Amino acid sequence: MAVNAAVVSCRSLRVNASSLSNERRITVPDGKRLETVSVRLQRYRAAEIWDVCLEFRRRSSRGTTLRMMNMEARAMSSTAVPQVELESRRSDVSDAILQCLSNCLTETHLDETVKGLGKKVRGKVRDIYDAGNYLVLVTTDRQSAFDRVLASVPFKGQVLNETSSWWFDNSRHITENAVVSTPDPNVTIARKCSVFPVEFVVRGYVTGSTSTSLWTVYNKGVRNYCGNELPEGLVKNQRLDENILTPTTKAEDHDMPISGKEIVEQGLMSKEDYEEVSRRALALFAFGQEVARRHGLLLVDTKYEFGKSADGTIFLLDEVHTPDSSRYWVAASYEERQRNGFEPQNIDKEFLRLWFKDNCNPYEDEVLPEAPAELVAELSWRYILLFETITGQRIKLPNTQEPAHDRITKNVENALQKLQH
Repeated sequence: MAVNAAVVSCRSLRVNASSLSNERRITVPDGKRLETVSVRLQRYRAAEIWDVCLEFRRRSSRGTTLRMMNMEARAMSSTAVPQVELESRRSDVSDAILQCLSNCLTETHLDETVKGLGKKVRGKVRDIYDAGNYLVLVTTDRQSAFDRVLASVPFKGQVLNETSSWWFDNSRHITENAVVSTPDPNVTIARKCSVFPVEFVVRGYVTGSTSTSLWTVYNKGVRNYCGNELPEGLVKNQRLDENILTPTTKAEDHDMPISGKEIVEQGLMSKEDYEEVSRRALALFAFGQEVARRHGLLLVDTKYEFGKSADGTIFLLDEVHTPDSSRYWVAASYEERQRNGFEPQNIDKEFLRLWFKDNCNPYEDEVLPEAPAELVAELSWRYILLFETITGQRIKLPNTQEPAHDRITKNVENALQKLQH
């Protein structure tokens, strides 16, 4: 969604961007001075303006002058948009995204429309229904971070569900999964399992903005995190020498970091199960990194959930390598941006996390500000971009004339009938 003019508010900082031929000019009021940072871009979008705004705040707080920012912004601008072949697809889906901003799949009530389903269990993103031997998992468009829902993003549920489906199908050589079928773009039907009360977080880089992220705790002086010894001298967004596991307990209100030793000592998992699941998690992550690398991306970190069936089989559950559960950076620009002190280009929800962190306290404020529509639309596009880049498939956007809930009801009913015969 290209724009000729945009205004982005950043608490006390207000950034105005306007078109001047092929040059886009960002005016940043800086105390008593009014100076200009010029950035040359072929296409300029509100999310990119916001990225520069955040960068200015970070660097000016460290004494970086606007003149230095101006020089570095010119170097940054050549890679401000992910350089992938599918960039031209933005125009194909942007109208659909804008039309659905106020018509997202935010809530479902299949227990009222599909006979035999149990009451809904509402997660941050998924609505889960008991169907006897199976679970019906509906991935909504709710956007979560900081252990709460931040916004609703067009087509996000479909993208997450279909991204996971692709990874489930392509990772069976590493681990079995609980998926039975995906009868609808937003729905997965899965086997029932006893879910391990631990999320297996795997990290390849020192980064993040949440309270349990590796950079947050490292920057506070922590050098042993979840049983991993961390060396001195690491900088934000640096790649680790080897991937590490930083598990968290699945608390209702807030995930808590925990070591493998503590998991076994507290009886959350047996030693054998923990070691087996850890092996699979690290293997899945390495596989994901290789697939991402082949498509010009870096899989930075992710989380997995596993469970155990009645016969003792361990299954991979929930979601795999989605932009909700994972961070992805653009590989081509990573080294240069790291050298110059810029944040990596990302194709995930990190820029929306940063917007909320800059405009409120997302952990403590009872009421959160509404996310700007242009940033929500940008996030929708980035999710679609990631799906198409990784899978090589074009997303098939649904017919918006048919209410999503009616479509889901029909598809779930048909799928459950087939399972019963």
